[in-house]
Amino acid sequence: MANGGDILCIGSVLWDVIGRSSGAMRLGYDVPGRITRLPGGVAMNIAMGLARFGLRAELLTAVGTDAEGDELIATCTGLGLGTGYVWRDPGLPTDRYLAVESPDGLVAAIADAHSLEAAGERILTPLEDGRLGSEAAPFSGCVALDGNLTETLLGEIAARPVFAAADLRVAPASPGKAKRLRPLIGHPGATFYVNRDEAGLILDARFASAAEAAHALVRAGVAQALVTDGGGEAAEGTDGGVVTARPPEVTIARVTGAGDTFMAAHIAAEVRGLAGRDALQTALNAAATYVSGSDPA
Repeated sequence: MANGGDILCIGSVLWDVIGRSSGAMRLGYDVPGRITRLPGGVAMNIAMGLARFGLRAELLTAVGTDAEGDELIATCTGLGLGTGYVWRDPGLPTDRYLAVESPDGLVAAIADAHSLEAAGERILTPLEDGRLGSEAAPFSGCVALDGNLTETLLGEIAARPVFAAADLRVAPASPGKAKRLRPLIGHPGATFYVNRDEAGLILDARFASAAEAAHALVRAGVAQALVTDGGGEAAEGTDGGVVTARPPEVTIARVTGAGDTFMAAHIAAEVRGLAGRDALQTALNAAATYVSGSDPA
């Protein structure tokens, strides 16, 4: 685990609009509840999680120059997140994410990350122009990537010399974007953070357990695989084998951002020197605390 300097969080930084009901919901329901707006996006959630665990995150993303973008940048700065390398284009609006949740979990969501996709490789410029790294001096620290980047860009990241020495921590953002991670299979420093279903989508297979999925990902060429399974047993796979742990049982108060919290907590645990089952259990405990409605620290 590379643990020197800032951790780069590359991907979506946007506004989350979350509607939560107190009762079960089905298609077509119109129910009372609460609607909140808060900073979100996978890269943003990971960065906020890292900050809660005492680590500094630097954001590489695209944010509009509109009023929502200005407010978002100010919020990031207030949270202690680095925004000096954010790509801001007056022609691109600030991205948004809309979700509906019930006590049973996520009902539906739409991620509008079109500006991030349109910005493309321009968000990576600081890693190539000498500010954070270059082809001659690649960035060698930890990089958290999210699947809101296009499959083309993720493929370029897998092959670009500036990422050759990086400790890549990768999340798919959603099951619908899991297959975008495929180009990163085989990168010597790539760690995948996925759930059991996402692992199946990546490998075009079905797995009976997180442990089976973690083993298959490593066998396919993933250097380290962290696989969760809701409230069931989670697993970490490496070339040294597979370890498992089980999350604590909690009452669900929120779900959006739980996987990102798990990833941030696991990175922080490894920075502190934990490994294997200890790091996995620490991350599961943090995610459970988050799901219960509290912020882990």
